Amino acid sequence: MSAVIGSEARVTGSCRVDRRTKDLAKRLRPGEIAVIDHTDIDRVAAESLIAAGVAAVVNAGTSISGRYPNVGPIRLLRAGVPIVDGVDRSVLETVAEGDTLRLAGGEVFHGPDRVAVGTPLTIDGVEAEMEEARVNIGEELQRFAENTLEYIRREADLTFEPVTLPPLKVDMKGRHALVVVRGHDYKDDLHALKAYIKEYRPVLIAVDGGADALLEEGFTPDVIIGDFDSVSERALGVGADLVHHVHRDGRAPGRENLEMWGVPYHEFVIDGTSEDVAMLLAFEAGATLIVAVGTHATMVEFLDKGRPGMSSTFLTRLRLGPVLVDAKGVYRLYEGRVRRRDLLMVIGAALVAMISVSVVSEPIHVFLRGITLSLRDLWYSVFGAL
Repeated sequence: MSAVIGSEARVTGSCRVDRRTKDLAKRLRPGEIAVIDHTDIDRVAAESLIAAGVAAVVNAGTSISGRYPNVGPIRLLRAGVPIVDGVDRSVLETVAEGDTLRLAGGEVFHGPDRVAVGTPLTIDGVEAEMEEARVNIGEELQRFAENTLEYIRREADLTFEPVTLPPLKVDMKGRHALVVVRGHDYKDDLHALKAYIKEYRPVLIAVDGGADALLEEGFTPDVIIGDFDSVSERALGVGADLVHHVHRDGRAPGRENLEMWGVPYHEFVIDGTSEDVAMLLAFEAGATLIVAVGTHATMVEFLDKGRPGMSSTFLTRLRLGPVLVDAKGVYRLYEGRVRRRDLLMVIGAALVAMISVSVVSEPIHVFLRGITLSLRDLWYSVFGAL
């Protein structure tokens, strides 16, 4: 239950508590309050909370720090979701999942006790902070570029070395591949690509939660790759090749999850982000076209993910060249195309309509009866005299 009085939001509801917003969003039910610790709430996190029906957000972090103009907070506020910002992190221990909380402005109550105090964010205030962040983004851009170039200087040779592919059931040689990441606009892009997927039947490669995104649209992934920190048990059971992304220095985040689930999987040892690795897997396996859905391509998107640079992404795109295209480019070209199958269906429908009209038309019936009588008279004139 919620109401807004002036600039102060008053919300009462059960709460969900988690330091990782994407994990909390999976458990969140409509009308519940999210208690998180998320500095610079990104767009994808905000949209996942909105989609889950969050009633309010209590954030132990700073929803917009000013480093860059992250759009998560403004999306939440415009969707009518109040944010109490910068509360003491002890609230994550004080409040238990399922507790009923009451928000009154910047105060958070559990029963009669006030358990946290923060700053209630407003649309005007967040817009002003975003504008200030745009002015100050030059310094962040410089650091971002320096990190990118330093990585390229150290790792460029490794990027173009031959890679050892894991054994996969699916054959990608000569086929299109669709790489799906749960990033910006992934739902809209996947929905728009349905006709393309049904006609070309590309190999469907999901990066972690991208597997569930495909299932939501009625498609089954052929390959799931990543650190498996956001994949549902349902997705693990669809029969896809499971490929665990392992870094060259031995880091293998998520391996414990795969071992706990007891599912068979392969390892792919290569550096870079999981989405870059998915593209390289498709490229090295012989895919002729790689269509990217929800992948990250701008500095703001990488800052949203908490990455200091986009070096591996830059090098990966350099390696793939024209083989890689963005989903939006594909469906904008594809939506105006007349397919042979559609043309045949139109012709078939026209023929069926013509036949149907002929069957019920009285003039056609008279014409056919006339032909029948003429043929009968001819028969009797020729054979009746025998």
